[in-house]
Amino acid sequence: MINKELLNILNSMDEGAESPEFNPYERVLLIDGLNLFFRNFAVMNYVNESGVHIGGLGGFIRSLNFLIKQIQPTSVYVVFDGVGSSVNRKNLLPEYKSGRNVSRITNWDSFESVEDEYDSKIDQIVRLIHYLKCLPVKTLSLDKVEADDVIAYLSDILPKKHNSKCFIVSNDKDFIQLVNDNVVVFRPAEKEFYTKSLVKKNFGVLVENFIIYKTLLGDQSDKVEGVKGLGVKGIFKRFPELSERHITFRELLDTCASKYKEHVIYSRIVFEIERLERNYRIMDLANPLMDQYEKEYLEEEIEIPPPTLNIEGFLLLYNEDGLNKMIKNPEFILNESFKFLNSFKK
Repeated sequence: MINKELLNILNSMDEGAESPEFNPYERVLLIDGLNLFFRNFAVMNYVNESGVHIGGLGGFIRSLNFLIKQIQPTSVYVVFDGVGSSVNRKNLLPEYKSGRNVSRITNWDSFESVEDEYDSKIDQIVRLIHYLKCLPVKTLSLDKVEADDVIAYLSDILPKKHNSKCFIVSNDKDFIQLVNDNVVVFRPAEKEFYTKSLVKKNFGVLVENFIIYKTLLGDQSDKVEGVKGLGVKGIFKRFPELSERHITFRELLDTCASKYKEHVIYSRIVFEIERLERNYRIMDLANPLMDQYEKEYLEEEIEIPPPTLNIEGFLLLYNEDGLNKMIKNPEFILNESFKFLNSFKK
């Protein structure tokens, strides 16, 4: 999306908002940490002078700088999956996210085996956390909770509690269901800022119905099966209301029950109601899979200010890791982007 279009989004979201000079919650950037890291790891095949791969680490920092310059947030949260984060959804669907990246090497030039590449990913993620602790950003992770659920909950409570405007950064299409007047989703792979109108334009569905659209079509990347024989084109032929008016999942199921003799798609939905209802629950970020204690923890966490910018600590890590090939002017980046962000601390 060109800068003019982004500026229009920012201006429309800022209407009636409190001045950012007095409100650190005015414009909040919510980053899906692993999603952004893995994208950079895959496309940035950089090694330092010692021959150590640093693409994911350096690429993430460059992306973070870009996002702050573009969106000019007053607060930033980088959210990572917690230990055992998939357990809740695996309890509903054992095959959920099974088989991801089991035997594939992303960067053949840098690694001799899957194990070597995996170790590099872990090392760079751990190191990235050290860098983030030197910056005025919040880093969040909850055991047995996926980043999707944390981000979804934050994008819900921040506008309610602080009148925040939220920007979610991830290539995961699941987040599109959260788009509303206070929430925009930026997908780095497309370089698009998804508003309600862009969701309708690119997917043909009202954003309020996106979760139903996903449930019917399924999500192969997460091993969530949709309705057999139903594709992107056929879905609007059978269910035109998805693009016309907001409907509930129950209303759609009732429609299928009344038409199950008309077409095999309707009958399949009727006979697979329990499976589809389970899949809806798995993908429904409006109701994140978190307990009350975890929600209360996040509500307390957003009231705690981020770390103070530590330029000396950041540069020490930078020199140790040999990031000069990827980030040539670290002092400029720190002063231009992160000092600006640091000024909004309470």
